[in-house]
Formats: sequence, structure tokens, C-alpha cells
Amino acid sequence: MQRRHFLMTPPAMALGAAAAAATPIATLAAPMIMTPQSRILARQGKGPRIVICGGGWGGLTAARYLRELIPHSDVVLLERNPTFWSGPMSNKWLIDIVNTDFVNRDMLHPANTYGYQLLQTEVTGFERDKKLVRTAHGLIEYDYLILSGGIRNDYEAWFGNDQKAIDHTRKHFPNAYVPNQEMFAVKHKVKNFKGGTLVMTLPPPPHRCPPSPYERACLIAWHIKKNHIPGKILILDPKPKIAPIGMGYKQAFEELYPDIITHVPNARVQEVDPFNKKIKPAAGEFKFDDAILMPPHQAADMEWWADLIGKDPATGKPTGWADMDHRYFTAKTDDSVYFVGDLMGAISPQFGHYPKSGHVANYIGKIVAKNIAQRVAGQEVTPLLPDNLCYMMVNGDPQEEISVKFEYEVDAVTGNVHQTQIDMDVRTSDLVKEDFAWINGMFKDFLAV
Repeated sequence: MQRRHFLMTPPAMALGAAAAAATPIATLAAPMIMTPQSRILARQGKGPRIVICGGGWGGLTAARYLRELIPHSDVVLLERNPTFWSGPMSNKWLIDIVNTDFVNRDMLHPANTYGYQLLQTEVTGFERDKKLVRTAHGLIEYDYLILSGGIRNDYEAWFGNDQKAIDHTRKHFPNAYVPNQEMFAVKHKVKNFKGGTLVMTLPPPPHRCPPSPYERACLIAWHIKKNHIPGKILILDPKPKIAPIGMGYKQAFEELYPDIITHVPNARVQEVDPFNKKIKPAAGEFKFDDAILMPPHQAADMEWWADLIGKDPATGKPTGWADMDHRYFTAKTDDSVYFVGDLMGAISPQFGHYPKSGHVANYIGKIVAKNIAQRVAGQEVTPLLPDNLCYMMVNGDPQEEISVKFEYEVDAVTGNVHQTQIDMDVRTSDLVKEDFAWINGMFKDFLAV
């Protein structure tokens, strides 16, 4: 745990615009001396207090449906960012297919619409024995806790405790897979790329939105092609082949960007020298002029602070992901804690993890809300399964996309969850229309727009 202390933000964050207008402001503005040990946010109503840590696709969805299914509940959503950033569609935003207002949204509106409390603050730890969340503003008690913090970049897998190399990489070669200021940094990098070799690394599975790095490569390649930039993209992929949507991406690389994109399989990163712009995967050593460097992914920091990371039964080492019941999404050691979204642990020996996608996070958010509602009502909890759907743009003019769908069922013999993957490899403009219909439906669902 010591190696993660550098990621903790000092508890000096002032309330942002979103929190300033939210219900909790009356409590926080009371004439009192506040310390990290102050108890804040008095309970509202007679129902259970449910605290959600993380205002992404999963957390926002859970907040909405908890208020609908348990009208007397006191739902509190904690989010450190002042606005919502959508990972889905962000690759299109990088090259101006959609504008900033499309992927960056207000969170106060859905909070007011659905009736939950929203507080912009930093989660700094947990006292699960007392059912308390530690935040930059004080302690918040709960009856049920939902962790929906997404992922963290595990730069230590590359650099160990070399903080100088970690900071240099994050500063100069960000990847923007955690919504924050890196989103604008990567867009600035793409817009100002003048040529040379741009290296893109993919994390080993499981990682956030498996097909999206390939989409990003295609759209940046389209930008390079359209603007006649003398540049090339080198994709270092730890997997033996492109997956998912392998054929669709392979055809896009070869037919649309044969002189721009080079895909290198079996290229798990072994060494990175960010100062001299060198990288050494298993497939050889490469120099680059610029890079978008994505290290391995793990569950968000809050998962580690809660001491709810699973362990590999063979080695005893941390898996990096939530130690959870794969059908009920509760912590194995604490059934008052639920997991939603990309930080979730393995589901099945057949396919490992659910895809770490916005669609799955939204679906699991609904399932967890329903499960908590059943518990509160004293009913038997019904385990449910999600599905998944991802659309990926591979060409900007004409706009064309490919997609992949995942379906799940419980094997009647083994009881394991089984996955069926359906690739739609033929790029078409019809899938672009479906994509925008899908995203607008999703935003309406949890953002009330």
C-alpha cells in the first residue's frame, strides 16, 4: 500500500460549482470547525443511507435507480471531478467528430432530477467496521456502500518505485483512460502532432474498453491521412492478435491505413525509457517521436484503500481487481459493499472479466440497485446478468463503424457464466447511426438529458 500513497490528493479541495448547488451544501456551510474526522451530511428520510463512490457511468446509473426503487432511501454520490466525462465517444472527440459539450456533462442536473445528494469531494479511505467513508470534507456514514471508482494506471508495473519516471510519463505521454485533465492533454497532442513515429501501448487484459485503443489508432490515423501529416502509428499489443473485432480492425488497418498503422502482436512492454523515448516490448526495441503510453490497468485506488482486492489462489499475489461474488456483485468479506463498473473482479473461468465498458457499468448499476432494493424490502435477491455492446468508428470520411456484442447465460451444468461474442466486422455508416442512438439513449438514462 505504501507505493500508492503518491496518488492520494491532500484534503484541501474546495467545493466546486456542482457541489455548491447540491443538497449537502447546507450541512457543509454550517458554522463549525471542520476536520477530516467531522461527520458530515446528516441523514435524510427514514430509509437506508446508500453511499456511492464514483460518478461515472455505473455510479450515476445506480444513484438514479436506487432513488426510483427505494423512494425513501438517502442516496449520496461522491465524485472528485466537477463534471462528468464520458469515456465512450471520447475517441471521436479527439478528432472533433463530436464536441466537448457532448462528452463533458453536468452532474447536478441528474442529481436534482432523480433526488439524490451529490458532493464533489475526494474519497481518501474507509472504516468499514464502522461503516464510514473518509473524504476530504469529513466522514460520511452508510448502510450500503457502492464502489464505482473505475480504474487506475499501474505505472509501477513498468517503473517500480521510480517516481521521476512515473511523473515524466504521466506528464509527457498521457493516455486519458481515466477522465481528468489528461483528456485535453491527449487532444492537444493529437492536434499538434507534426510527424514521425507515434507509439501507442495497449495494456494486457483485462483493461478498460478492450476495442477502444484500436479505434483511437484508426481515428488518429484518419486525422494524419486527412491532413497529410508525415506520421506513422505503432501499436504495441501484448495479445497474440487483434481482439475483439479482430477482422474488422485488421481490414481497417490494411485497407484504410496501410502506410500509417503498424500493429505489433505479442508486444508486452518490458522496459520504458520515457526520457530518451525508447520502449522495449517482448517483440523488440523501438524509438519514438511521441507516444500515448498506457500501462497495465487495475481497480481504482479506493478499492485498495478499502482492502477489497482479490488474491490469486495460486500465488497469493493481488489480482488488482475487486474480490467479489460474481453473481451478486458484493464483496466476499463484506456484503454491505457492492462493486459496479470497471473495478469489478473476474466473473467466469471461460472468459475472465466482463468487458470493462460503459455499457456494462450502466447495466450493473441497474442490477445492483435492484438487488439492494430487494434486500431492503426483505425479498430474496435475484441474480441477474448484463449484456454488452460497443461501437467503434474506423473511418472519418465517410464515417464508418464496426461493433461487437456480448451475450451472457448461466451454464446449466457448471453454474458458470458463459459468454457469446458477436463481431460485426463489416464497417458501415448504418452502425454510426446506431452508435449515436445508443449513446443518446444512455445519456438520457442516467444524465436525464
